Parts: sequence; structure tokens; C-alpha cells
Amino acid sequence: MNIRIFPGKAAGTVKAPPAKSLTHRLLITAALSDGESRIENAAFPEDILATMECIRTLGKTVRVDGDAFVLSGPGIGRYRWRGETADLHSARDCEAVPVLPVRESASTLRFLIPTVLTLGCPVRFTGEERLFRRPLSVYEELAEREGFRFEKEAGALLVCGSLRPETYEIPANISSQFISGLLFALPRLQGDSMIRLIPPVESRPYIDMTLSVLEKSGVRTVRLSEEEILVPGGQEFHGFTETVEGGFSNGAYLALLNVLGGETEITGLPDETVQGDRVFRAYYKKLQEGFAELDLTDCPDLGPCMFAAAAALHGGRFTGTARLRLKESDRCESMQEELKKFGIRCSVEDNSFTVESGTLAAPREILSGHHDHRVVMALSALLTVTGGEIGGTEAAAKSYPEFFEVLKQLGIRWLATV
Repeated sequence: MNIRIFPGKAAGTVKAPPAKSLTHRLLITAALSDGESRIENAAFPEDILATMECIRTLGKTVRVDGDAFVLSGPGIGRYRWRGETADLHSARDCEAVPVLPVRESASTLRFLIPTVLTLGCPVRFTGEERLFRRPLSVYEELAEREGFRFEKEAGALLVCGSLRPETYEIPANISSQFISGLLFALPRLQGDSMIRLIPPVESRPYIDMTLSVLEKSGVRTVRLSEEEILVPGGQEFHGFTETVEGGFSNGAYLALLNVLGGETEITGLPDETVQGDRVFRAYYKKLQEGFAELDLTDCPDLGPCMFAAAAALHGGRFTGTARLRLKESDRCESMQEELKKFGIRCSVEDNSFTVESGTLAAPREILSGHHDHRVVMALSALLTVTGGEIGGTEAAAKSYPEFFEVLKQLGIRWLATV
């Protein structure tokens, strides 16, 4: 869908949507837990719905009670395939295996792959073809080493094998989601395991978030060093009740409206949090003071909104950007292409992105959202300054389906054109 946005300054009060990264983790931990869990202050973007649907497929009961998820029944670690093939490494009747529809959610896919390797059955993940082009190298190498089936298809992935308690050496500069995926699965194995992180370690706050959520279900891990996590085996997950805190990732895109001259009060963001994107306030302040050099290593989701803020202010140089090229789009190339339409020049290097100082001009052509929710939100915020049209706005539903309605509530006029 294309939307034409008219110039205006956002004003009013808006509650930050629940943290998507935290909701994923709470849902999966609750799904692994025996008994009932309740997750309050939930939201229902596309990625979270994908996780919920996969959990249901694996036998956990999930119902929605207002703005809460209620999960009940045995943990999904109790799931057993009832197919006829006993040899997991040569299962042939793959059409009969469980199918987990992950849509376009990399979090859902990467979090669940190790868990399904504890179930004793082959599993097929299905989803958008572009999702399976995103990196899965950590698991692919593990599958090759352990002799698992790990077969990519068009819009699908077949996984089959049995995870064992051992030491896992994981490159920590590709995605923390691989590490979190193992942290969900290893406690259920009958033996202790070790996760050894190969430096550099990026997105460490997301690993800390996973460890914190596991504690809520009674699962114990031991941080032996900055690079080593001991995961005792034979543990049981227990039901819990938890409220999802407001998300700093999407909160940063709302706060961008204030950087651009708006007067919006954002509520629901906690004073204390492990969310790495909490740095957005300090980063915006530095950009408002002048050309700034900022590191996105631990907060890659802030990339598009920080690039947009730099374009509207004094420019900036951002490091730790290599992983932005592996998201829903290549966010460095996407933002470089679209900011050029505003008259702003950018340069892309292997692990840095520079926005040159300039003056925003109204785009003379339709902007592309590049099928990327965060690119859509960042560019739409810039259009509240200049006015203009952007395509592919439906991508915002991946993390923040209410985004454009919130803009309207804050006084920003827009019109759907296609």
C-alpha cells in the first residue's frame, strides 16, 4: 500500500508498544514450561503471531485473553512425532511431519530450530522465501558437524536430528538469536552443555534478555565469563506470569517524531531494562548537538531511525553496521537509496554508514519501504517534515501494525493512495 504523508508536527501522548523481542522470548519460554503461564500487555504484530502459531502446532495451548497470552498444558519439549519413520536421519515421508509457519520472522525461526532438535522428530519450517536467504550459517555448520538434516527449499527448511549436551562454540557477531535459540533448548537435555562465544560479541543485551526470561521459569544458567555460559541439563521449565514492558525499539521510532520537531509524550517505557535499544535517547541527544559518531553494535534495530535523524540534523557516522545488511532488507543500501531522494548523501562501508550534513528536500519520487518495517517507519517520520509518498507501508505490520493510525492520532495527516 502507498501512503501520502503531509507535513506536520506530531503532538500528543502515545504508549510505546510492548517489546517484540521480549514477547518472543516470553512466549517460547512459556511454551517450554509445564502448566499455565500468562503474558500480559501483549501485542500482536505479524512476527509474534508467527511464534504463537508455531507454538500451537507443537501442541501447547495458547489463547488470547484481552491483551494477554495464556499458555497451558505440557511444555512443547514433551511433543513426540507419531510418524512411522524411526530413523530421524533418513525420514522420507516429509510431507507428514509437523509444519511450522514462521512467516517472515527470523526470531521465530532461529529461536525454534534448536528446540525442534530436542523433539525427536523431523520438522519443516515454512515462510517467506526471503527469510530463508537470511543467515543461518551457525545452524548449518552445526548440522554438518553433527550429521543433522538441514535442507533448504524454496520458502521452507527441513530440520531433523537430535541435539546433544556438549560444548557449542558460536560466532557471536552474526546474530545473538542463534545463542538465544540454544539457551532455550539446552536446559532440557540430559547433560550439561557449554556455550562458548567467539568474539567479537555483538547484541549482548539480547543475550542478557534471554537469560533473564529463562530465570522467570526457574531455569538456571551460569555465566562463567564474558564468553562462556554453562547450561546445566535436566532442568524443568515452570509456568509464570509476566507483564511485557514497553519496547525501546519501536519507542525510538516514535521519539524520532520529536527529534523532527514534534511534541509527543511517550509512555510505558521502563526506567530500568536490559533492552539494548534504551540508548536511543542518548544517541538522539548527541545527533542534536552536532555531527556525531555512534556505535550500533549492540542496537542494530536503531539503524534506520538514527540515519533518518542524522539526515534531518547535522549528519553522523555510524559503526557496527555490518549486520544491518542482513535484516529484512540491506538497511544500509535501502536508507542510502531513499535518503538520496531527500537530497542527502550517504556512504556505505563494510561496517560503517555515514550520513553527510545537508538540507532535507521534499522527494520528487515515491519512496520505497524495501519490504522492511523499520525502513518504512524511519522514512515515514521524515515525510512528516517534507511531505511525500511512500510505498510498501504494509511492512510496518511486522512489528507495529498500528503505526500509521498512531501517526493520525498524533495529528499527522496521511492518505492511502493505492
